[in-house]
Amino acid sequence: MDRLEAMSTFLTVVEQGSLSAAARRLKTPLTTVSRNVSELEAHLRTKLFNRSSRQLVLTDAGTSYVAACKRILTDVTEAERIASGEYTTPTGELSVTTPLGLGRVVLMPIIANFLKAYPDIKVRMIPTDQKLSLAQEQIDVAVRIGELPDSSLVALRLGRTRRVVCASPAYLAARGTPRTPEDLVSHDCISYAGFSLPDSWTFVRNEATIVVPVQTRLIVGSVEAACAAARAGIGISIAFIYQIEAAPGEGPLTTVLDEFQPPSMPVNLVYAANRFLPIKIRAFLDFAAPRLKKVFAE
Repeated sequence: MDRLEAMSTFLTVVEQGSLSAAARRLKTPLTTVSRNVSELEAHLRTKLFNRSSRQLVLTDAGTSYVAACKRILTDVTEAERIASGEYTTPTGELSVTTPLGLGRVVLMPIIANFLKAYPDIKVRMIPTDQKLSLAQEQIDVAVRIGELPDSSLVALRLGRTRRVVCASPAYLAARGTPRTPEDLVSHDCISYAGFSLPDSWTFVRNEATIVVPVQTRLIVGSVEAACAAARAGIGISIAFIYQIEAAPGEGPLTTVLDEFQPPSMPVNLVYAANRFLPIKIRAFLDFAAPRLKKVFAE
């Protein structure tokens, strides 16, 4: 019996709730998963689960063993990383997730210079407007916009950004500039689900949230696409201010209704808390953070 493999299989069974679910997660035959658990129980001379027709329930010994397994497997992983030099030399693959528009206009130039400074590091950048789980997706660092939920992740504050409503100068010259949120009903709008509903947008007036109807001519799947459509003169869009300021060469955008916008939002770099922070992550944080702070300075 490979005890480390058996421990890992046991933890997966606990996390997934059943032998069959663990087998699917591990992409291993059910018989192999069942045998690993049985051999581990035989080695320990105790039952780890109380088995019923519907579920597996940890015994008291099993509950205690879960904590021990996690500690042992974590120590083994850290020892392997130390031996491979991951904690002494910036090397290996670094995975970074970022909101779509921010990744292209803000983070990509920083990553390009980071790769030049650290030739032994490879970067996997994952641009998405979804909040991916760092643990499940095996991501090292994430750029997050908005208030952070309580979690075990470590947050490095970069600054703040704010939402704006914008349009091309050509569109505003042809159609007029809205002075109040209610004026949007007579304009062509570009909607992105991450910001608004296609038939109504939210604003703030006298510290109260208001909802106004809009006439959406185009629905897009990202803020970046919304900005591109606004630059093309299709209509009025919602975006983040950094997307306008960071890409002036792509065409000018003018903000409108600034006095009706919600408060600005924090921007953070987040990563998993770890006794041994790999030097590739530390190198990226030290390199990227001061550059991102210039973009999102409060």
